[in-house]
Amino acid sequence: LGFHQAKRNRAVEVRRDCPYLDTVNRQALDFDFEKFCSISLTNLNVYACLVCGKYYQGRGPKSHAYTHSLEAGHHIFINLKTEKVFCLPDGYEINDPSLDDIRHVLNPRFAREQVEQLDRSKLWARALDGSDYLPGLVGLNNIKETDFVNVTIQALMRVTPLRNFFLIPENYQHSRSPLVHRFGELTRKIWHARNFKGQVSPHEFLQAVMKASNKKFRIGAQSDPLDFVTWLLNTLHKDLKKSSKKNTSIIHQCFQGELEVVKEMQSKGTERREGGDDQNGGSENPNVVRETSKMPFLMLSLDLPPPPLFKDVMEKNIIPQVPLFNILKKFDGETITEVVRPQIARMRYRVTKLPPYIIMHMRRFTKNNFFVEKNPTLVNFPVKNLELKDYIPLPTPNDDEKLRSKYDLIANIVHDGKPSEGSYRVFVQRKSEEQWYEVQDLHVSETLPQMVALSEAYIQVYELQQQH
Repeated sequence: LGFHQAKRNRAVEVRRDCPYLDTVNRQALDFDFEKFCSISLTNLNVYACLVCGKYYQGRGPKSHAYTHSLEAGHHIFINLKTEKVFCLPDGYEINDPSLDDIRHVLNPRFAREQVEQLDRSKLWARALDGSDYLPGLVGLNNIKETDFVNVTIQALMRVTPLRNFFLIPENYQHSRSPLVHRFGELTRKIWHARNFKGQVSPHEFLQAVMKASNKKFRIGAQSDPLDFVTWLLNTLHKDLKKSSKKNTSIIHQCFQGELEVVKEMQSKGTERREGGDDQNGGSENPNVVRETSKMPFLMLSLDLPPPPLFKDVMEKNIIPQVPLFNILKKFDGETITEVVRPQIARMRYRVTKLPPYIIMHMRRFTKNNFFVEKNPTLVNFPVKNLELKDYIPLPTPNDDEKLRSKYDLIANIVHDGKPSEGSYRVFVQRKSEEQWYEVQDLHVSETLPQMVALSEAYIQVYELQQQH
């Protein structure tokens, strides 16, 4: 009992002043990496030395942090979980408001009022190193061929309800998924206006991604942002649904729409007949089976027309172009899309419910047995006021509500270079000033809407306009 009593007394001593406070070096602090002790590699009870920025375990007399305080003469440590600051080897807790900025960088916090104001603020923020950055539009470190993750994150950060949900940890405090918490942490770091440096390293988030995807996506291996965004949205939805009683999640509230799919295929009996007359089985043909079903979607996949195979001398320099109007016809309920897998069928798609945010993906890459080909066709799309009802038939709304189908582009992911190599960059719009920015890893630069429209779009995110 005496031992526990002594331990409790030792933990109680709190001082307001400490002679070593001026040794704290904010430039050396980086909380973007995994919270592991640099010696024992454990993640339990880890402290960061506020003088050199290294992580050490414990603070008792035999701990690594205690030893470091004696060997290096560094005395101030912060507990990375509880955010309490201690002076070692003396062992007392320091209660000084001048350390609050460090706590904010370790774990950025947002009040609900602040979250609502985010899209109104045009201010730049200044980091400790003197660099200026835009909260919400910071450069992300490319750790090693992880640009496919960076462009996906930058695009998703434009989706206001998704961002607002993840800025407030109480919304997902019951979730047991490390991926959900790391994504929330990254969102808060990106939107934080009091960072020590003008960039964020998505290291912890990438570790959670590697673990949750069983290394399907990993540091050092280039992947397709399309596969990544599909996996990420589905996994976040599944993990958030588990922790809440509802059957939906913020992911589905933002992105889920619905398609009506009409599928026509040859009935089983006619497939065996060789060279019969029913080869071009239309709907009048009795041997055609038709199935109609409703299918939810998180993104719409658009097919590009094949580029011309043979070019004459003049056409060498001409890049084929196609209006978005043409490739959206796939969803007009009449255009037939031939599919081969799982069996040969003719499909017709019609949108029956529009989501607040539409993700569109242009199918630029085709894999055959030998290599991956890239379709260079440019898609002509409007950056503002995409009125979907002019393109495709839409469901008629109830009497009391108006059909809203006008969308604005908010993010546009582009692929540069050869199909199997190459790199990704993203154009995003900053709401507060309606200004477009081009982001490639750590580089963030202003650009013009015309440049966005001229790019080889690969994945686009459109937002439904609020008022008409």
